[in-house]
Amino acid sequence: MATAATQDPSLVKKDAHPFERAQLEGLMTKRFFYTQAFEIYGGVAGLYDYGPSGASLQANIISHWRNHFIIEEDMLELDTTIMTLSDVLKTSGHVDKFADWMVKDVKSGDIYRADHMIENVLEARLKGDEDARKREAGVQTSSETAPPAEDKKSKKKAKAVAVKLDDAVATEYRHILAQIDDFSGEQLADLIKKYDIRAPATGNEVSEPTEFNLMFESSIGPTGQTKGYLRPETAQGHFVNFERLLDFNNGRVPFASAQIGKSFRNEISPRAGLLRVREFTMAEIEHFVDPDNKSHPRFKEVASLALPFLPAHVQKGGETTVTKKTIGEAVSSGMVDNETLGYFLGRIFLFLEAIGINTERLRFRQHMDNEMAHYASDCWDAEIHTSYGWIECVGCADRSAFDLTMHSQRTKRDLMVQEPLKEPRVYQKYVPTINKKVLGPFFKKNAKVIEDTIMSMSQDCLQKLQKGLEAGKATVSANGETFEVTKEHVEVEYKTIKESVRNFIPNVIEPSFGIGRIFYALLEHAFWAREEDKERGVLSLPPLVAPFKVLIVPISSNEQLSPIARDISKKLRSYGIASRIDDSSATIGRRYARNDELGTPFACTIDFASVSKGTITLRERDTTSQRIGSIDEVLDVITNLCHGRLDWHGACQILPAYTGTQDVDAQ
Repeated sequence: MATAATQDPSLVKKDAHPFERAQLEGLMTKRFFYTQAFEIYGGVAGLYDYGPSGASLQANIISHWRNHFIIEEDMLELDTTIMTLSDVLKTSGHVDKFADWMVKDVKSGDIYRADHMIENVLEARLKGDEDARKREAGVQTSSETAPPAEDKKSKKKAKAVAVKLDDAVATEYRHILAQIDDFSGEQLADLIKKYDIRAPATGNEVSEPTEFNLMFESSIGPTGQTKGYLRPETAQGHFVNFERLLDFNNGRVPFASAQIGKSFRNEISPRAGLLRVREFTMAEIEHFVDPDNKSHPRFKEVASLALPFLPAHVQKGGETTVTKKTIGEAVSSGMVDNETLGYFLGRIFLFLEAIGINTERLRFRQHMDNEMAHYASDCWDAEIHTSYGWIECVGCADRSAFDLTMHSQRTKRDLMVQEPLKEPRVYQKYVPTINKKVLGPFFKKNAKVIEDTIMSMSQDCLQKLQKGLEAGKATVSANGETFEVTKEHVEVEYKTIKESVRNFIPNVIEPSFGIGRIFYALLEHAFWAREEDKERGVLSLPPLVAPFKVLIVPISSNEQLSPIARDISKKLRSYGIASRIDDSSATIGRRYARNDELGTPFACTIDFASVSKGTITLRERDTTSQRIGSIDEVLDVITNLCHGRLDWHGACQILPAYTGTQDVDAQ
């Protein structure tokens, strides 16, 4: 009789051995999930190539992302150009502000990202403090059981000196680490000086932090006169196409556009594998919404979902303790700014859970003041815990109307929504009228900036301008200069306005996914080693995303078995299920083991009973338990398993356990 463990993969003991990153990375290389790009030329830091297993896994993650968001949410899909005009990124602020703080080893010249260097050094000191206290207590330390380092540099970094810190200093370190994303360049410089932070690889002093723009600059066309950049995000492609998207959606909001594609960031020191790379795949959504109504029609579907939140005020207090709250509570309390933002946080959680992320190692961290974009009203990062610590994998921000407003001002295009009103709206407002025939010749080159400044004034400013004009003259400040204008140049009237159409620039809620980071975090969460053999690694990938769903294993090379294997493979392909035939000379146990490393959830074993009786066995990866049935019965069960209509426990209710006696006809 089958035990509970054989029917429930979740009961398999997967923590018998501590996680070792080196073992996982060895498996990734051996099974060609990914490798450093241009490896035979020595490789390039921050660039990676995906092999058959990795490419398939990434494609399956993206496929579910498309189903979960684009199809289920009825989004408008885009595919915009990677090469982006400099003017576009100047308008969006990337040319001036898309930068990280870097420092240089004053002797070796090695470059580090300042906040990451401080974080690594302080964490190493805290690890040394922890080890010193354990040794005092006679407990084995983490460094004594640590996995092999990747290289000489990382080996040096991994060895935290076992020094006991003063309690107050250790507390200071923890407070700094809780707020590390919130520090300016000047504050980072103060931390480096105060705590004597040195280059981790050499122990040398480092330079003052300086800003480094992360974009790859390029030229468009043979003359090089048109300047461009490889895009650092896909978002701008949505905004510059907003007019067409709005027209496609019949002029109505809310609506969302979505895009999956490559982005590029010239990282300062990409030293954390797939987590910090220079070329990566992003999946981004821009949800355009009425600024006066950020409710969501499907909010009730996620309102009762409890998420682990780490609010900004907790981090400001130097803590990192998460609070479990329902999304409904988080929105009603004001912790999460609005329903639409809360709705997407819930959908993000459900997506990550479905593809196999361990939700016990997931949190939603709110941006603090310094890291919050100046135009954002709220922003939360979905962070996943890995051996590298907490890693931002998804950002979800309310970008307000910043992007469309900036592009509208730069291009003089009205990127607005026109909403017909049921009842005409009557109100009074100050309206400026520019006399261009007088203003232009009088102010010459400054006329345009003066006109733009007046036309963009708030109602309060226009009221003050009117009072000044009534008194004879008024002042206008533009481009750092002050100009005097009179009624000859401009008039301001308090008019009664009757509107039958409301014009507004929509706000944008933006969930942005780093697919490569999610990919790597999933691999760490899925990896474990069999209790009876530490060297037998397993990837417990869900069938939804596993590169190959089914292994087809003829028990021997007998020619009678090959046609059955090919027929099963053909049927599975017709069901849309990826499979592999392994008819190599390796033992069947070895063939199972190497496909466990690929994350293949199921295996069909063909033996001589398959020839005489038409039966095959079905093996489940995690439990290694096997069931038996006719070929059609087993394939039907596999199809339901792979499409999420059945779990292994349910499969065990349909197919009897394989005892080894059913293939008595084996030769």
